Amino acid sequence: MPFLVVGLGNPGPEYARNRHNIGFMAADVLVRRHSFGPWRSKFQGEIAEGVVGGNKVLVLKPMTYMNLSGQSVAAAARFLKIPVDDIVVLHDELDIAPGRLKVKRGGGAGGHNGLKSIDSHLGQTYRRVRMGIGHPGDRNLVSGFVLHDFAKADEAWLVAELDAVADSFAMLASGDDAGFMNRVAHLTAPPKPKKEKPVEPAVVTAAPACDPPPPSGGSLSDALRAAFAKITRKD
Repeated sequence: MPFLVVGLGNPGPEYARNRHNIGFMAADVLVRRHSFGPWRSKFQGEIAEGVVGGNKVLVLKPMTYMNLSGQSVAAAARFLKIPVDDIVVLHDELDIAPGRLKVKRGGGAGGHNGLKSIDSHLGQTYRRVRMGIGHPGDRNLVSGFVLHDFAKADEAWLVAELDAVADSFAMLASGDDAGFMNRVAHLTAPPKPKKEKPVEPAVVTAAPACDPPPPSGGSLSDALRAAFAKITRKD
């Protein structure tokens, strides 16, 4: 039985780098990393087929625009006879920090139009990979935020997360959601700072005590006799 992975986004070059398109980005990296077959136009979307961890996987990118994603997903699932429980949806998540993700089965759409559309066609028992993009801080700014390109500063964590999702996907396909999340977190964790070795104090060796040198021009005994004579001499 094949496993259906759905990356959510909006079609067209003007949306390609939008935060809302992180699902499309993850789907593209997954297909490249595991050498899937070519993308084909089908089910009102683009679909590619491959194998991940011994599991047959179909990756679908709906080309219906976000708020009609369910039409494409439902068409693929019904034609291919894939149960809803064997569908994984990759999507952006406002309530998770950038670079973090969580896997969840079922639940509400949280205002996400792509999830709302899928829910209306197939129900809610599919799994979601909720890929954090952060929140603008004001709900009135959400629409512009998600439909805006990722900032240049986001590139490092975004590339690391997309690579980690693709590299760890076999665990998700086998049903190990916790293992998948832990591995992605490990692969995307910033490197720990190296501990500097303590500097050992320099060892200072005291010079051996020595007698002062005798005055030039004579021995020590001659100098002592001259000094004593000077003290006792009567003028």
